[in-house]
Amino acid sequence: MRHRSATPTSNPSTSVLRDDSLSLLTRGYDFGERIWRRARPGARSAPMRLLGDEAVLVRGVEGVELFYDETRIARHGAMPSIVQETLFGHGSVHSLDGAEHRHRKATFVEVAYEDAQVERLTPWLEREWESEREAWLDGGARSAYDAAVGALGRAIMGWAGLPGTPAAKTRWAARLAQIVDGFGVPYSPEFVAAAVNRLWSDRHSRRLIEAVRAGSLHAAEGTALALWASHRTPDGALLPARVAGVELQNSIRPMIAAARFVAFAAKELQERPEWRARIAAEAVERGNLVGGPLATVFAQEVRRTALFVPMLPGRALVDIEIGDVKVPAGGRVVLDILGTDTDEHSWAHPHRFAPERFTDVDDYEELPTFIPQGGAEVTTGHRCPGEKLVIAGLAAAIAVLSDPRLQILDSGLDVNRRRLPTKPASGGRVRAASDSGRGCPFH
Repeated sequence: MRHRSATPTSNPSTSVLRDDSLSLLTRGYDFGERIWRRARPGARSAPMRLLGDEAVLVRGVEGVELFYDETRIARHGAMPSIVQETLFGHGSVHSLDGAEHRHRKATFVEVAYEDAQVERLTPWLEREWESEREAWLDGGARSAYDAAVGALGRAIMGWAGLPGTPAAKTRWAARLAQIVDGFGVPYSPEFVAAAVNRLWSDRHSRRLIEAVRAGSLHAAEGTALALWASHRTPDGALLPARVAGVELQNSIRPMIAAARFVAFAAKELQERPEWRARIAAEAVERGNLVGGPLATVFAQEVRRTALFVPMLPGRALVDIEIGDVKVPAGGRVVLDILGTDTDEHSWAHPHRFAPERFTDVDDYEELPTFIPQGGAEVTTGHRCPGEKLVIAGLAAAIAVLSDPRLQILDSGLDVNRRRLPTKPASGGRVRAASDSGRGCPFH
């Protein structure tokens, strides 16, 4: 077989003659579609050039298996430092590989992955989302996105053992949400704001770690604050307080980032009144907001289809050959997250919003092409250990947004596909329904 190389040649019809980095900034979520036009239909790999390096874009089962193979792909140094430092923080687990990564990741698994942690978070979610619902019924005008930043932020910070008033937690959650909002637009003032908020958050979280270690702040056993304050490196030394503070943030930020999923959920619910009615009835029957089967499958389909993180970069440790594309050691391998979550070889009618596709899925982690928050094994790979927490928080939000005493306005739900990351423009405007009562929605 004649192999295509990612190396530019003099033939413009078969090679990448220019760097594609600018196109990522200008095309946003449509970047991958443009690159796939270079490959044969249904291809699992497509050549490109990124940040001056030969690269390949991969998708599907084959792409996931390659990208998370640590013998062939490294994450360290793959992501531009301007993004890495702003979004994840200096020295975070996201930049580690091999044994060092697995050692640090083990604490994340202990912090967030076990079902007991979801159970511990549940009352926080119930309380905070009920508070947001009451605020809307009392005439509040916050968007679904802004309400989610507050509710999810206060819930996850309480769960993590962090001190502070509800108002203080809401303010910090807003800072962390702005970091997520601004990290992908380095050409704008929003990125400057994200960098400033990163500096503030790093200082604040470092001081919390130092206070626990000094004995002036109590951290309840098993909480994220306690576990990161006591985390030790493989050689037995305490993790530097600054880095421990970064990882503390990385334990709570994914939940706050899920506010973007909530905005997309508002859009999907507004367009699907039949699902709203079914989920509302389920919440009333169950008597709680977290864990409803219908709300959960709806949450999973939102995570699959929402325009969130479009791709992840890696570095080739060895010469790579996938499909008909070759990339030399040192080149970049980029996993198309959006293209994999909507891969026509893995999903029936992939571009159709169909929550029922998850109805009979007992373990979503066994779906190799369902990677909205990373792939491979949680314990050994780079899959986010906080997914279960995010699903619980998103399902609770969906249950609240389905309440017939609330209405989701149909204006401002357009999505700018060029901006990274994006969300419905209004964040999903929510108001009390004009005929709303304060009693049970079905009596």
